[in-house]
Formats: sequence, structure tokens, C-alpha cells
Amino acid sequence: MENRDLVDVAPDGDVVLQVTFDTSKETLKTAKRAVAPRLGQTKTEPPPPVLKARVKKRYRVQLSVLKQHSRYFNHLLSDARFAEGRSIETAFQQLSLKGVTPAEADPNDLPVVEIHEDDEASKSVGQDTAFEDLMRILHRKPTVTKPVTMHYLAMIAVLADRFDCTALVSKWLNVSKYKWQDTKARASGSKDDGPALTEASEDTLRQKILVSWLLDQPLRLQAATRELIMYGSRRWAASEEGEENFSTAAWWDLPEGLEGELHYRRECILNTIASIQRHFFSLYTSRTKLQCQKGYENSTACDSYQLGEMIRFFTGRGLLFLVDFSSNSLDAIKDSATTDINHIITVLKQCPSYQIDKNHTNCGLRTRLMPILEYIEARLSSNAIAISRSGWATDREAASWAPKGEAKAENKKTFAFTRSAYSDQRLRYGGMIGTESIARDLFTANEWDWTPQDREATKDGFGNWRYT
Repeated sequence: MENRDLVDVAPDGDVVLQVTFDTSKETLKTAKRAVAPRLGQTKTEPPPPVLKARVKKRYRVQLSVLKQHSRYFNHLLSDARFAEGRSIETAFQQLSLKGVTPAEADPNDLPVVEIHEDDEASKSVGQDTAFEDLMRILHRKPTVTKPVTMHYLAMIAVLADRFDCTALVSKWLNVSKYKWQDTKARASGSKDDGPALTEASEDTLRQKILVSWLLDQPLRLQAATRELIMYGSRRWAASEEGEENFSTAAWWDLPEGLEGELHYRRECILNTIASIQRHFFSLYTSRTKLQCQKGYENSTACDSYQLGEMIRFFTGRGLLFLVDFSSNSLDAIKDSATTDINHIITVLKQCPSYQIDKNHTNCGLRTRLMPILEYIEARLSSNAIAISRSGWATDREAASWAPKGEAKAENKKTFAFTRSAYSDQRLRYGGMIGTESIARDLFTANEWDWTPQDREATKDGFGNWRYT
């Protein structure tokens, strides 16, 4: 047998891995589009690589290395119940009868272990090169792929997880001093939409999360999961149209419940921020309690004016949508799946402080809104909303924001935004003990009371000098 398809990972190896790599038609089409000639390319550029649906490669490796660093190979090649383990023993016996050691034997005389790999997890071409690099990492030899990209690391991580050798690959990643790419958001066409991830940027961000999870990079996982929560995802859009166009690569459906948890945390945060609008709309539309701050001369006209200004501002900035009793009007509601949460906070901070006249300087939403936004912004700036790898790996039920079993039907949690909550020093130091529980209580509440002090002032008759 010719050895043109043989990769000498270990020239003195005693086992040959014969691997068949299958690539789906969809993956091949995507790869061909990516390498197709673009406008302006010259003929002097090298031709694109030939892409095949099936590639077979052989890798000469050391059995002891595979068994030491990969639990998959240790079980497969050590257990006599598997044909692979029995065939290796038989081949070694035959070499011994010939007086040849496995390290000196011809590759064609070495025991062969057949492996079949498809692209179900990576949806990428070049699996053979990634597998070669994985074998080189296990044998502590330099990899061949240059430059190292996040997509390449994701392929390595998927293979490492497949063959249960993530521990050594994690160490390799740490010593490789790979420079993790920053997430780049692109400005949208409308000034009210804010920055958003491109499909390529989200692809890279999701690869970061997968690599960080599989290869035990806790700080990277925290940073990447927080970014995805804040920016959102195309996959979380309410519309199911075109869902089949999403990649089915492992990073587009994050494992171990991460996908659902990240989506749930984002929805909790969005619901919390939206509750501010709902709260003040309920106050300004109340028929029993005026919000005007003028004391003895409380005015319904002032409340009506402020309500109109609120509606004008929120609708103009795309944070409020007016619908009627017709179901067709629901189409006007914009999907917020890819709306940057930081942008929403920034827009809310632009709320104007208009008054009906100069005697109502303390009336309006802005003075009451800013402390609330500062409080929420501080909670978002900490690592409290991100996924902790140790917490998620050891006690997922406790780490998850989702309600637990019977807790769904128990008493609803109400968050009250008091002066003591706003003045809490932990608001300014995100790393202090207790900040995680504060953020979790805030974002997982069922109801929010953003002005509990107003109710107390009315009850006492003093405080804000408000009478209704």
C-alpha cells in the first residue's frame, strides 16, 4: 500500500488510525461559495483547494499517548470486548514473531484502527487537518494550521470533546498564547436601532462560547456569554421564517443547556427594562392618583401633558408600539432579538425633561427615571448576568435563572426599588460579594415597583408634599 495518504504524527508510532471524513453537500456548497473568485481578484492568486465529499487519511500515532490523554481511545483500545483492542494485540503478536518492534515496523504492518467522522458538529471542511492537529497536540508536537482562527479552535474543541481529550487541549490553548478576537458590532441603518452583530460576528462569538465551555476557559466564557446576552441572537428571533437557513454547527445550538439559559436571561433583562415603561404608564393613566409634583396645585393637565410626551418619546425611539384591536396591527411590533441592551439604556437616558410650564419644574419622567437606569446599568456592568463555568458545571439547577419546579406556581416575587437599594455601595463595585444575588433578584422578579417611596409619601402626607 502506498503511503501518500499517511501522516507521520509519530514516526515511531505503533498504531495507524485510518479515518474517513465525510462532508455533507450543504457544507461543500457553503465552502465553495466562500472560495469562489471575487470581483477584482487576479489570475495570479492560487487556485482554491479541491473540496471532496469523502477524504481518507491515515495517521501513525503512539498507542500509549492515545490511551493516556484520551478516555475514548483508552476504553476503545484497552477493552478486549472491542474488536479494535483485540486486533491490536493480534498484530503486536505477529510483529513479535517476526522479530520486529512496532516502532520500527512498516506502517502497512501496524495494527489499524478505523474511525468514521462526519461534519454534523462542525459543518466545516478541513476536518482531516483539524484531526491531524489534534493528534499533534496529544503527542505534544507543533500544529500545522496557520493562522489559528476562532473557527479552527472551535473545530479542535469539537474533536477534543468527541474523543474525550479536552484536558490536554485546554493546556495547549493556554500555552499557545492565542489572541482572542474582540467582538465587532456594526452600526445599523437606523439611529434608533443601535449597533448589532453581523452574522459573521455572531458566528465568531458563539464559537468563543463553545471553545470556552469545552476547553475550560472560565473567564472567556463569562465575557462571551455576557456579550451574547447583551447583543442578542438571530436564532432567538420570534419569527420562524427562514429558520432552515441557520447553521446547524454545534455553536449555533450551544450544548449543556447553555443556549436556552442565555436566551432566558436576555428575556428576563428585557422584561425588567420594559417594566419601567409599563410602571410609569400605569401611574400616569391612573384615575385616582395624580403624579404632578406641584404640591397643593396638583394638575391633571400636567399629568396628561407628561403622558403625551412619554408616548411621543417612546414611540419615536422604537421602544413603544401602538396597536389597536385588529390582529394586523401586531405586525408593527419590532422583534428585539438582536437589539443591543446597552443601546436601549442609552435611548432611555435621552428622555426629555419637558414641563407644561415653568411652575412644574419637578414634574415629568426624567428625574424619576435616571436613578432607575443607573441602578440597572450597574447590575448589567458586572459579571452577574454571565454564565459561571464552575457554577453551571457543578450545580446547574442552582445556577440557572429559570424557576425551579413548584416555584413556578408559588408566590410571585416583587422587586421594590427603594432609596436604600439605590444607595447600596455594592451598586458601584460589581465584584463585591452579593452582587450576583442582587442582579438575579432584580432580573428574575415577576413584578417591579419602581416608585414604592411615592406610595409611602402619600400615606404619610409629607415627604414629597404630594396630595391626591
